[in-house]
Amino acid sequence: MHVDNTAAIVTGGASGLGAATAKALVDKGSHVFALDLPAACEAAGPAPDGVTYVPTDVTDEAQVRAAVALAAAGDPLRVVVNCAGIGPSARILGRKGVHDLGLYAKVVQINLVGTFNVLALASEAIARTEPDEQGQRGVVINTASIAAFEGQVGQAAYSSSKGGVVGLTLPAARDLAQYGIRVMAIAPGTVDTPMLATVSDDTRAALAAGVTFPHRLARPDEYAQLALAIVDHDYLNGEVIRMDGALRMAPR
Repeated sequence: MHVDNTAAIVTGGASGLGAATAKALVDKGSHVFALDLPAACEAAGPAPDGVTYVPTDVTDEAQVRAAVALAAAGDPLRVVVNCAGIGPSARILGRKGVHDLGLYAKVVQINLVGTFNVLALASEAIARTEPDEQGQRGVVINTASIAAFEGQVGQAAYSSSKGGVVGLTLPAARDLAQYGIRVMAIAPGTVDTPMLATVSDDTRAALAAGVTFPHRLARPDEYAQLALAIVDHDYLNGEVIRMDGALRMAPR
């Protein structure tokens, strides 16, 4: 699928994986609407050329509807990449007691329900566009995690939410096939994003050493490169691709 002279939505688009993906799509000729929380958009400063920041809470249906309408108002909306997410850590039963139910619900609400909300509402807009000569209208790429398969100690909420994204992939692809919309997911390993900014150098080195090969953290631009490859490859659909350097997470 060609993305030049089209519109794209990238959630979590003000930083990390989302910002890298927005840049990559702009470089391919797409106008990107980067959805992120107001504070994140403000912290990012002026939007890069070709990117429009749209302050949006992905769990809010009305806000996402408005953002999708904005993105679909000009060039045809063809690509959606869901990168918005959070990853707090807490044990089910820890020194301070039982895992806070509100925290668990918040992680699932943002990472899974927010992903579904954007997927569904953006697909509605994509379905209204004219298909290309092969009947294609668009592609949605969601972000899972290798924690969906090998969740570590303290990742019950995060792994649950990302496991839900994995489980969503195939039925979403089947649901949306009649509209010419593909659905894929990327499951990154340890990526050098703002989520790791507070981690010590020693911890980062240990994380990098645990990767089978190459012995380093992944870069956000490598996620973006894979996202573009999925967009370009018309026969990829309904699948989750691990981007992890063959890393298999240990219990802790």
